[in-house]
Amino acid sequence: MKKIFYLVILLTLVYTSYNLFLKTTHFSGEKSSFVYQKTGLADLADTLVAKKIILDKPSFLLFAKLLKVEDKLKPGKFLVLKNTSLLSILRMLRNNQQATVKFVLNKVRTRAELSKLIAATFATDSAACATYLNSNDSLAKFDTDTTQLLTLFIPNTYELYWSTPMAKLLQKMKTTADQFWNNNNRIQKANALGLSKNEVYTLASIVEEETNYDSDKIIIASVYQNRLKKNMPLQACPTIKYAMQDFTLTRIYDKYLSNPSPYNTYRNKGLPPGPIGTPASKTIDLVLEAPSTEYIYFVAKADFSGYHHFSSNYAEHLKYAKEYQHQLDLYQANKKQKEALK
Repeated sequence: MKKIFYLVILLTLVYTSYNLFLKTTHFSGEKSSFVYQKTGLADLADTLVAKKIILDKPSFLLFAKLLKVEDKLKPGKFLVLKNTSLLSILRMLRNNQQATVKFVLNKVRTRAELSKLIAATFATDSAACATYLNSNDSLAKFDTDTTQLLTLFIPNTYELYWSTPMAKLLQKMKTTADQFWNNNNRIQKANALGLSKNEVYTLASIVEEETNYDSDKIIIASVYQNRLKKNMPLQACPTIKYAMQDFTLTRIYDKYLSNPSPYNTYRNKGLPPGPIGTPASKTIDLVLEAPSTEYIYFVAKADFSGYHHFSSNYAEHLKYAKEYQHQLDLYQANKKQKEALK
């Protein structure tokens, strides 16, 4: 009996040593991650077993108790590499060595879209996020409001902790935006144009929606700047889409132009109250560096290449506009015909 007893003790010590100090993970791949949300060590252990990050629940709970992990454990996202030992995992939890997440910010048009993106990346749920972003009281500390909120967000990929609260996220965005504007003489360039940095951002958000080609963006920026100088309405089609909150529109009809929204730049002169999206940093620079031109009008080319014709007189512009409208009518008629034959 003693031999069996000692054998059991020996096997237990061997298993414990293997589990604690050597390999414990047995998932496929080179890494795995998990999220802890204040559910307690028992639930966390179940998650780790299910993800094949630890071998068994009892060992985890025993050593977690000995190391007083629960006293220092905080909500967060954690990354575990292949062949990590149980001791290393416990130390990671005890020392709150969280993994970062990537906040990939590209084109966002509304606060609702922004809320969904933040909620999909961080611990904050979309409802709480929307409440925060729709509160001028919450936004005041970042020198912005609901109208100008998007100006804090310069599209890029940011690495932050999954548990980052809204206040810290916005502070990070503000700090980054301030650094952006203080670099490359951007504020001085804006001042030279007679525009604030928020106005440049707003204008860039319109230009961003007009074309994918930088060579056209910089000229379109000059057209809009010329219209502003002449106190002409911008008559920017992207602002109509924003006013109607319908970004699927492919054609702006006259009936849309009566929309009473302050973002309707056919009815209202000057820039809209705030940006209609998050422009790329390159687009902001194109607005700041737009050349001096005489162009007042532009219209998409009739070959649907995405490029534009630019004109300084209305007669020439009207000619190009009719060409484009004619080709667009033919394209849509042909499309309807094909759909009817299906």
